[in-house]
Amino acid sequence: MKIIENRKIWFSISALIIALGLILGLVRGFNMGIDFTGGTMMEIQLHQEVNVEEVREITNQFDSNANIAFIGPDRTIVQIRTIESYNNQERLEIFEKFNEKYDLNVREDLLFADQFSASVGREIQRSALLAMIISALGMLAYITFRFELRFGLAAITALIHDILIVVAVYSILRIPINSPFVAAILTILGYSINDTIVVFDRIRENLRFLKKNNYEELANNSISQTVTRSINTSLTTLITIVALYVLGVEQIREFALPLIAGVLSGTYSSIFIASPVWVMLKERQKSKPSTQPNPEIK
Repeated sequence: MKIIENRKIWFSISALIIALGLILGLVRGFNMGIDFTGGTMMEIQLHQEVNVEEVREITNQFDSNANIAFIGPDRTIVQIRTIESYNNQERLEIFEKFNEKYDLNVREDLLFADQFSASVGREIQRSALLAMIISALGMLAYITFRFELRFGLAAITALIHDILIVVAVYSILRIPINSPFVAAILTILGYSINDTIVVFDRIRENLRFLKKNNYEELANNSISQTVTRSINTSLTTLITIVALYVLGVEQIREFALPLIAGVLSGTYSSIFIASPVWVMLKERQKSKPSTQPNPEIK
């Protein structure tokens, strides 16, 4: 397998996806969900199980992008979340539409209806950013201790790649970014580093048999020895996550979707990003002139 020799191709593919996503995000803005923008949330007791399509027939009259979920032990309470800030009169108009269809009582069946700000969203962003920074520094320190600094730098590069790929996918597809996205990103960090460590561990084992500082050949052989394991692990994980996405409720789908993108990106980066970056760092180290004085020069 000539993975390392073709690293420019792999880097270009990733750079193209990331650049497209970031450019689209800057031009038209990211589709920030209600958790980050603030908006309106309503909870209405319908006294019966209904499907999402029925509810959307009503909510689409006000906001076609409203988030709909069913809560409660018998799933008869519909929760509506929208980034639109509706005042009290507008919220009553929405309830009246449900009342016409399901014969409800405003005093008993309108369980909750209020506006909220994005302050919680800002707190989530700060906490998530802090968690990612602390995680990255902890991983860098651990990998440096167990392997070496260049392994750690290559692993962190792969993690940054995975985060940017997932963000780019959300930007390109205009998927709303909500709280489950943050949780999924933190989960992806753990999954991706695990896959990368497997490859790096095999590289470290094969370093004992390295001849003539041929790091490209060493990395290619190590990837060949672990690629089947990486693909099988990723496929097993993907089967479960895709099943959750297809069969789960909307909140589960919001969490499963970034995981799908993250698992694919993590598998890709551990093979096509992390190892080539490590080889580049080692070759750069090898090409540096030695600082030790030549004993033959007097």
